[in-house]
Amino acid sequence: MSAPATAPPTAPAPPAAPSLGKDLLGLEGLTRAQIELVLDTAAPLRAVSERAIKKVPTLRGQTVVNLFFEASTRTRVSFEFAEKRLSADTVSIASAGSSVSKGETLVDTARNLEAMKIDTVVIRHGSSGAARFLAERIDSTVINAGDGTHEHPTQGLLDLLTLRDRFGALDGRRVCIVGDVLHSRVARSNVFGLQALGAEVAVCGPRSLLPNAVDALGVKVFDRVEAAIEWAEALNVLRLQLERMQAGYIPSVREYNRVFGVTRERLERAPRDLLILHPGPMNRGVEIDSDVADGPHSVILDQVTNGVAVRMAVLYLLAGGRPDLAEAARGPA
Repeated sequence: MSAPATAPPTAPAPPAAPSLGKDLLGLEGLTRAQIELVLDTAAPLRAVSERAIKKVPTLRGQTVVNLFFEASTRTRVSFEFAEKRLSADTVSIASAGSSVSKGETLVDTARNLEAMKIDTVVIRHGSSGAARFLAERIDSTVINAGDGTHEHPTQGLLDLLTLRDRFGALDGRRVCIVGDVLHSRVARSNVFGLQALGAEVAVCGPRSLLPNAVDALGVKVFDRVEAAIEWAEALNVLRLQLERMQAGYIPSVREYNRVFGVTRERLERAPRDLLILHPGPMNRGVEIDSDVADGPHSVILDQVTNGVAVRMAVLYLLAGGRPDLAEAARGPA
């Protein structure tokens, strides 16, 4: 009697492609693979903005509502460009003039919009946690465009893409975030994203503008901007939020510039050329001088360009787009 045939060994299943899930609420907790998924998808989609006809049909039939309950120019316009370049139908709503100004709750506003069969909500709100609060109560995809002092994930992702364009891999690269870390949602997203990609991260600013538990973030802390410049390979300079300074966080704007301003004179004493980033809008002559913001090492306008590409990638992936088809999704040149 012949021996029974044995089943041929099966090849192991390929690892599942990372997914962002239903929503993008922050970079805290995202894996390196998830962050690289967005950056790798943004790279080919960036080419859409370089074409004569800056539009592809990728999200045709999808409806995106932009709920901006805080003033914003750069982020709101960047999202709107990203949505329109993917051919989504878009509606933008500000709190002034909406039913929110008449006392309607955030959830009721979103649920009424959802009843009109929308697909995605992009929300910017002054309260930390507003994006998560909404995401847990509606079925539509929610993208956090900045919530209070919590996170600003797409800003963090575009900063990462800008740094990766210049440095390649970020493993071991040294990035210092300078300024008002206490009130900055950009700082938190940068810290989480940079650490996930293997960079060393530091913060620098007056102790009154650093969180009490800053050490728990796993970052170096510099009290002098000169020391930060000597250590870092890139500085991400934060806006001094002048509207909050009446609370006495600093002696004066002039004093802040004298002690913590990123100036050409300070950069000339650095041991290496530094990349200069700023999430905008800038207070020229306060946290950064004009000849630095407009100088040869500034990548501030690259950040703005990358913002559209990153938001296209996030919209594309959350709508179920396959990352391996992003190159094809951008269409012919």
